[in-house]
Amino acid sequence: MSNKTLKIKNIRLSNDLPIVLIAGPCQIESLDHSRRIAETLCKLELKQNFKFIFKGSFDKANRTSINAKRGVGLEEGLNILNKIKSEFNCPVLTDVHEPEQCSQTSEVADVIQIPAFLCRQTDLLIAAGRTKKIINIKKGQFVAPNDMKFIAEKISSVGNNNIMLCERGTSFGYNNLINDFRSIPIMSETGYPVVFDATHSVQLPGNNNGSSGGQRKFVPALACAACAVGIAAIFIETHEDPDNAPSDGANMIPLSEMELLISKLKTIDDLIKS
Repeated sequence: MSNKTLKIKNIRLSNDLPIVLIAGPCQIESLDHSRRIAETLCKLELKQNFKFIFKGSFDKANRTSINAKRGVGLEEGLNILNKIKSEFNCPVLTDVHEPEQCSQTSEVADVIQIPAFLCRQTDLLIAAGRTKKIINIKKGQFVAPNDMKFIAEKISSVGNNNIMLCERGTSFGYNNLINDFRSIPIMSETGYPVVFDATHSVQLPGNNNGSSGGQRKFVPALACAACAVGIAAIFIETHEDPDNAPSDGANMIPLSEMELLISKLKTIDDLIKS
């Protein structure tokens, strides 16, 4: 099947076009915090000549522990994303967890993301699809890559073919994930743009006394490997102080290290797609 091309503002997403960066903090913490990260990434976008989508979650509804911080909530989160979108003229991505959130989220978000744990929830997928926005579906840790076409069909059944499929690791026993890079060409066979989530691929689910651990040192290696296979976009969460972030700190790349990593990924992507 030929590669589909999705468009957001001046960004074109396809498996055979230059890689797009999806990046931002795991949780939206505040407007000032999001603004600092967006400003840094936008400066890198201009300096290194790549396209960028800002990512931030208003709610982390599937935290390991009831005591874990979940985020600023729907109303405040969308308000912050709307301001980031306006100030930096960049598209924004956020996740939804319930069908009722889709319509309101679509008023701000350019891309709606389906969390991995919820990737087979039919009502959520259909509600997201009806917004006609681009839908980024995280492949569940329990889902085979060749089954993602059936998940995508739930969204396309309501007339929305603006779909991206996202690899983010597969359960490998308890508290561990592994990447099978065959999943990228397998999902690419659908024609939909494929995203590689380098952040959650190094997660150690529930491995850290009531929260998820992670191995951020492996993010660059996995991201480079994914780019060498060929992808439409790379998903990397970043934070100026990951060790003190409210969630997924163990997986996030320090903001100060993003420039070097992006440069490496662009070099590989340019070579593969030349």
